[in-house]
Parts: sequence; structure tokens; C-alpha cells
Amino acid sequence: MTTLPKRLAGAPGGSRGKWFVLLAWLILAVALGPLAGKLGEVEETGPNAFLPRGAESAKVNTELEKFRTDTLMPAFVVYTGEGAAAKADADRPRLAPLVAGGEQLPPAVRSDDGEALMVVVPLSYEDEITDRIEELRDIAGAGAPPGVRAEVGGPAGSLTDSVAVFDTLDSTLMIATGLVVAVLLLITYRSPLLWLFPLLSVGFAAVLTQVGTYLLAKYGHLPVDPQSAGILMVLVFGVGTDYALLLVARYREELHRQEDRHEAMKTALRRSGPAILASAGTVAVGLAALAFADINSSRSMGLVGAVGVVCAFLAMITVLPALLVIAGRWVFWPFVPRFGAPIRKEATVWSRIGALVARRPRWSWLMSAGVTGVLALSAFGIDMGLRQSEIFQEKPESVVAQELISAHYPSGASDPAKIVTHADRAADVSSAVRDVRGVARVEDGDRTPDGRLATLQVVLADAPDSTAAKDTVDRLRDAVRTVDGAGALVGGATAQTLDTQRAADRDLRTVIPVVLVVVLVVLILLLRALVAPLLLLATVVLSYFAALGASNLLFESVFGFAGVDWSIPLMGFVFLVALGIDYNIFLMHRVREEALRIGHARGVLEGLTSTGGVITSAGVVLAATFAVFAALPLVTMAQMGVIVGIGVLLDTFLVRTVLVPALALDLGRRFWWPGSLSVGGGAPDRTVDGSAEERAPERV
Repeated sequence: MTTLPKRLAGAPGGSRGKWFVLLAWLILAVALGPLAGKLGEVEETGPNAFLPRGAESAKVNTELEKFRTDTLMPAFVVYTGEGAAAKADADRPRLAPLVAGGEQLPPAVRSDDGEALMVVVPLSYEDEITDRIEELRDIAGAGAPPGVRAEVGGPAGSLTDSVAVFDTLDSTLMIATGLVVAVLLLITYRSPLLWLFPLLSVGFAAVLTQVGTYLLAKYGHLPVDPQSAGILMVLVFGVGTDYALLLVARYREELHRQEDRHEAMKTALRRSGPAILASAGTVAVGLAALAFADINSSRSMGLVGAVGVVCAFLAMITVLPALLVIAGRWVFWPFVPRFGAPIRKEATVWSRIGALVARRPRWSWLMSAGVTGVLALSAFGIDMGLRQSEIFQEKPESVVAQELISAHYPSGASDPAKIVTHADRAADVSSAVRDVRGVARVEDGDRTPDGRLATLQVVLADAPDSTAAKDTVDRLRDAVRTVDGAGALVGGATAQTLDTQRAADRDLRTVIPVVLVVVLVVLILLLRALVAPLLLLATVVLSYFAALGASNLLFESVFGFAGVDWSIPLMGFVFLVALGIDYNIFLMHRVREEALRIGHARGVLEGLTSTGGVITSAGVVLAATFAVFAALPLVTMAQMGVIVGIGVLLDTFLVRTVLVPALALDLGRRFWWPGSLSVGGGAPDRTVDGSAEERAPERV
């Protein structure tokens, strides 16, 4: 893994090769571009899209498809306040035409305390649910007397509010991410033109990513959901820009050394290519490890993300070099790199930091590890789990309706547990569950057209997303298993939450070891050592826990979130370990190169100084792109953005800048054990001042 394949490394450098590469990408973009807009057609939005594969609640959803050719989804209109009954009666003639064909509008259900009325409106999946909900809300909101509230919720209302979020998600993320990247590149390069080239290259990568994802979803059964599709573009922009920054920085250096820009690009690709390849491979394979997850949305995000990283890598080592070589040196104006001119250091601050670390490396890594360790302590006090009413940053109407239902009815009335059983044992199953603690009432449901299966609706005494309701579901499942031959399954919203929570725990135990092994293998192959990869991996894991702890403090004290979604620890770990290791790869690949040339100690400092500016820029860009999530209405995505953003900044400014160089300096050549550098390979080891004597180990 020391060089790129010759075709990839040399293609953009030739006088005609660059035009061939650019033409090939243009043809691909024009020919396949129409397919990029079809990604939404293959997104999975069904009831099992975010559930664990093989979960009992998912099996119930599958079985429910057998019951009706015209599947119904209920909406609830909840009326409260004096005059609620008159308002409900006045709305009934206007609500009736919205009911699914062949169904009657049920009478209003008065709450036990007499302070609320609830009208159940059965809607058809064959109709446009979101349009029907908008009509319901218009009817309920029209002509309400003072003091009377009419809120529309239920499963159909929740679905509509969720769809409204995802409908604008892709466009919002694309625009916000593009603007953030453009501004940061403009600041980084201080050139009115150069920033366009990475952005154009990322644009090519985005098109290829959407096309590839669409084709794999349509013909290769790649799972894609709206959430993973939205994160996909942010990931492509983030990692693509990182690779562009690294390549452009190395190309600028080579333009000072070589007169021919084609040769300069070949050298830049040859020297930075292994780090970019290792980074892309680590991120892609790390994300692909989510294929072992049970939760469908996690599997979707991992596999889709891996496709995006591969496409970003291909664009950055082909189309970006071609564009830069075609444009020539003037694209760097006003800071044009001249052949033979001394290389201008991006920022002397990195050499100063390196000098400070070199004076007392052991104290440096102990203090930086202590800071991250203190932040990590907050990760052990996280409140896990979000209720349905807590997944939005601002409460939509469906959540308000659910709160009214919980206040005036049995909390589970809005979304009862669903039991699917063999029809001939339905009565026995009903008897078995009636006396289960936490059950408010049991209602008979429907039968399949062939009469083989039947459903039961079990209204729970507690709110559907409460811990007490989850315990009741466990008791229900135990109860139905006692009925021989019933084949009963328990599903519904509470069962789905419970199954997702348990699957998230299993996924943590399954996926995390796979990701760690993958990252370790890549680092061993790249650095040809064992000690260095183990230490680098340990620093990234430490920064992950620090990011989790710091984020939790923000969630509680600033954002006011009720807890952390069950999916966040795993997704945050995979993203941070895979992305965070990037900066260690960029740094240590350069350090190893310099150590072979000028010795270990000086090589560490030269690597830090040479990569400081570009890695910092890359970290800020990546953190800023993920920070875009914090402004989204979904709490889960906001939490993902905050954790990844903080983790990347910790890796950039603390782990890569202080902790890793300090460890390398403190251990000396042992850092490269058992590779050739650990036994005197490369240039003689010299101290920072150039003397050949080894510095005595620092005592703490």
C-alpha cells in the first residue's frame, strides 16, 4: 500500500491523459446524470425501513400486509376545551368523505375524565396520506371557538410530519453543505479561483455517488432510506474535500520543485496517493462493517456511505488532478508557486507547537490524554433513548395530539400493540393477554381474506414509548407463547421501539470489533509497524469517548435534549473512528516518509509542520459539514452532527497535533516496532537540534 496503481497515478499527468480523464467524467455525468435524480424512487420508506431485520415487530408488519388489499392507516382528531363536542359534531360531515372507501366514520370517543373527544379517521394507503392529513388539519382548524383545541395526530399524522422533514432534507443539506465548503475553501486558499476546482470535483463525485447508489439499490438490493440518502451527500462533500486539500497541498509543494506541472502532479499523486487510498479504504470498509448490524437504517447508512467514499476517492485522484493540470499554475493566484522559489510554510504555528511538544513529550501526551479522559467521563452518564415525542427539535402537531391523548385517555390508546395470530386460536390468545399487567383493554381486529390469520388490538395502560409499556410488551410476548399452536406475534410502535433498542445493543457488540480490526489492519499495512497502529487506534477510540462525553454536556445544557437516540453511539463510533483515523493517516504517512529521510525525531516534527495547515483545514471543513446537521429538525441527525463535528475537531487540534506526535517522540524508534525504522532503517536518528546523540528518556 505504498503506491497507487500506475494508471491512476499517471493518467492525469500526461499531456493528453488529462483531457481524456476530464472527457470521460463529462461523458459519465451527461449520460448517467438523469439517473442521479431517481434516487428517491428507490428509498425504502416502509414500516420496516428503520427496524432490525428479523425482529418480531417487523414480522408483524409483514403479516399485516396480508389482511387487506386496501391497507388502512388511522388519523386521530383530538378535541379539548369547552365546546369541543359541538366542534366535533360540526366537523363530522366534512370528515366523513375523507374516510377510506367502504369504511364508516366511527363515533367520537369521549375520555373518562370527560374533557376530550377523539375521532378516529381511517385513511387509505392508496390515497396520498399527506394530502389527506393536510385536509384534516384544515377542517379541524377552521371555525374553532375560543378555548377549543383540535389537533390531528395518530400514525397517519406522525408519518406526515416525518415525511415533511425528509422532503426538504436532501435539498437543505446540499445547499447548506455546498455553501459551507465553498466558504471554507475560499478562506483556506485565499484565491478567487482555486476553491472552485475541489468543489467541481466533489460535484462529479456526488453525481456518480447518486447514480451508483440508485443502480445498486434497484438491481443489487442495497438498502437506502431517506436518512442515509441525506447523510450520504454530506459525507461525500466532507471526505472529498479532505482528499482535495491533501492533494492540492502536495501539488503546490511539487510545483516549487519541478518546472513541468505534469511531473509535479505525478509526484504529488505518488506521494500523497497512499495516504488518500488508505484513508478512503479505512472509511469505506469501516462503514461497510455496518452491514453486520441488525438495524436496517444502520446497515443502509453504512453501505450507502461506503459507496459515497469510493466515488469521492475516484473523483479526487482523477478529475481533480486533470482540472488542476489543465488550468496551470495561475489557478493559485495571487499566491502562485514558482519553480525554484522556496516553499512557503503555511503557518509557523505548527513548528512552534512541534518545538513545545519536543521539549517535554511525555508531559504533553499525558496532559492531552488527561483532557480527553476528563471529557470522556461524561459519556458514562448518558440518558439513552428518545420517545416519539422527543425526536423533533420543535414539536409537530402529531406530537401535540399524542400529548393530549396521553393526558385524557389510556396512554396507549393512540397506538395499541398489535397481535397477529392463527384465527382459530384468537380467542385463547385474547384470554391469555387480558390479565397481563399493563393492559388496559383488548379489542378484536380483522381477519385475512382466507380466514387463517386474525389480529388483536391491545391498548396499553402506559404511553407507547415509555419503559413501562416496553415491559408490558415483554409480558405480552411471554403470555402469547403459552398458547399452543397460535403462532402469535406481538408488534406495534412499542414493540418496534423495544426491538430497536435491543438490536442497537447487539450491534454495538458486533460491529465495533469489526471496525477496530479493519482500521488496525490498514494502519499496519500503511506504516509497516505494530506499535504505531495500536497507539493510533487507541487515541482515536479515546477521542470518540471524549466527543461522546462533550456532546452529552451540550445536549443536556445547551440543546435541552431529553436523551441520546439508541443509534447514536454505534453510528458515532463508526463515523469517528473511520473519519478520525484519516488525520492520523495523513500525519503519520508523512512522518514515516520524513523519518526515512532525516531520522525519527526530526521526521516527526517535519511531518507535523508540513501537514499542520492542510490537516487543520480538512478537519475544520469536515466538522463544519457535519455541523450542518445540528440545525435540522430531527434530534437524531442533530446529535449525529454534533458528535462527529466535536470528534473531528478533537482529532484535529488535540490528538493529531499534540497527543500522537508526543507519543512518537517519547517512544523514539520503538514507535515503529517491529518495522525497519525501529532497528535503524532510514536516516540516522537525530534530535531536533541536529545532533546524533539520542535524547535521554524524559522522567515524569
